Amino acid sequence: MLKPFRFGVVGGNAQSRESWISFARRVEELGYSSLLLPDRTQMNVAPFAALAVAATAATTLRVGSYVFCNDYRHPAVLAKEAATLDLLSDGRFELGIGAGVGPEDYNQLGLPFDSAGTRVGRVEEAVTIIKQFFTEERVNFKGKYYTVTDLPALPKPAQRPHPPIFIGSASQRMLSIAARHADIVSPTIKFARPGETINDVPLEQKVEWIRAAAGERFEQLEFSQSDFGLTITDSTAQVFHITGGPRMPQKFMSTEQAVEYLLEQREQLRFSYIHVNAGQMENFAPVVARLAGK
Repeated sequence: MLKPFRFGVVGGNAQSRESWISFARRVEELGYSSLLLPDRTQMNVAPFAALAVAATAATTLRVGSYVFCNDYRHPAVLAKEAATLDLLSDGRFELGIGAGVGPEDYNQLGLPFDSAGTRVGRVEEAVTIIKQFFTEERVNFKGKYYTVTDLPALPKPAQRPHPPIFIGSASQRMLSIAARHADIVSPTIKFARPGETINDVPLEQKVEWIRAAAGERFEQLEFSQSDFGLTITDSTAQVFHITGGPRMPQKFMSTEQAVEYLLEQREQLRFSYIHVNAGQMENFAPVVARLAGK
């Protein structure tokens, strides 16, 4: 069964407490389901504190990470922070986690940027530890990368069995991990760096990878897509350029065309949770008004 549409805003430039609170309330007012923050050195605010303030400022708005880089924190520490935020937001937190978008942030922090296989292996172990923290009284884990011994799993998150876990990727291995462990899955396309040639498979094939790995879980999964390059041409609001992140293909559609496009994407690829960036949120609002909850 296809899930109803919901929409999230990624990013936000907090110059003060007042501006951040105003921004979070505007996201909620426009009908978006969530406000999500990247875990990048280039962001002007760190996610946990900013998300906690946003959750307090709004009433129903969900908050989450887009996404926490696993290598910046021990997964048990991340789990404790996530459970705390979920508890204090009355169950409005979404935990996005990933293996890092590239070497730039790692270089700035003096961290080794290991092979994709190693970083993905750490993510798989991390998700196991995090879910154990959320659902059991104590955490005991011994893997290739992490060891946790008799750790009290406190506090418990408000959401049961745990806050939704979000994983997005272009690779079969990571999408298979997401299919087995995540609640929200985003199959993505690969982006080439300057001078690089990428061979990729269609998104339809990636959905089939997820189906094969998920088994009976498949129908429960929520599928996500980012549409950072989509401009609504008949909207009265402008799109503001957001620096950083991958270059997305630019698309220009009327509200009606965008509605039809998203309905088609949901029918073909199951995408129902749509992310736009903060510079698009006003421009994209007519589409949210048409499709949210439907």
